[in-house]
Amino acid sequence: MEAAARRRQHPGAAGGAAAQPGASFLQARHSAIKADEAAGTAPFHLDLWFYFTLQNWILDFGRPIAMLMERSPRTLPRAMIYLSIITFVMGASIHLVGDSVNHRLLFSGYQHHLSVRENPIIRNLKPETLIDSFELLYYYDEYLGHSMWYIPFFLILFMYFSGCFTPTKAESSMPGAALLLVVPSGLYYWYLVTEGQIFILFIFTFFAMLALVLHQKRKCLFLDSNGLFLFYSFALTLLLVALWVAWLWNDPVLRKKYPGVIYVPEPWAFYTLHVSSRH
Repeated sequence: MEAAARRRQHPGAAGGAAAQPGASFLQARHSAIKADEAAGTAPFHLDLWFYFTLQNWILDFGRPIAMLMERSPRTLPRAMIYLSIITFVMGASIHLVGDSVNHRLLFSGYQHHLSVRENPIIRNLKPETLIDSFELLYYYDEYLGHSMWYIPFFLILFMYFSGCFTPTKAESSMPGAALLLVVPSGLYYWYLVTEGQIFILFIFTFFAMLALVLHQKRKCLFLDSNGLFLFYSFALTLLLVALWVAWLWNDPVLRKKYPGVIYVPEPWAFYTLHVSSRH
């Protein structure tokens, strides 16, 4: 009946809806978001974060990212959403293709703790120009694919985080289910940071989140349960990365593999060096 009343109030709405099928959905979504903002802080999205963590671990891929954007406390710019999704999917596709080849190479004796040219199975290839092809594949996977995947991923997470504030300090708390999910969530982000070699992107995002928290605190705004969940997950990730680096700080082989000021070894490199070599 409400829909019929709306149609009587707006005679041209039916034609516009037929021309633009998604218009009514977007309007309803935006109205719901405004209603939530007026009502107060959104409850902790247990189903969202549970599926987000579960699917990340099982599929190694941020598939529920669309759910995250849909439930964002603030309306995200549509152009940014489309551009982020396109870049995200393209980068993830490049990464998955590269990883498929790299994992097949592992069965042939490829060692992740060595560079492409230092690997015995690559070094003996004939003609030698094939080595350049494998180095190009490594670049697509480890640099181009990761950048196109992780930059929009963390950008969307930060945009979601920027809307997770409440004026009521009493509502700034986490339920027990959220506390249980912090550990697997933080562990997954640790894997992304170390295996994806994106420590700079991660630490920049974390500091931006921290700066936003301090800025909003001056306005007497506090993180709600969803914002606290993300912040604690990132804080745990930073702690795990620090422990990981400290544990492998004096490893001479990994030090050679990852030279420079920022030293964050990959778990797969550790595996091929210290685990698979024993079998």
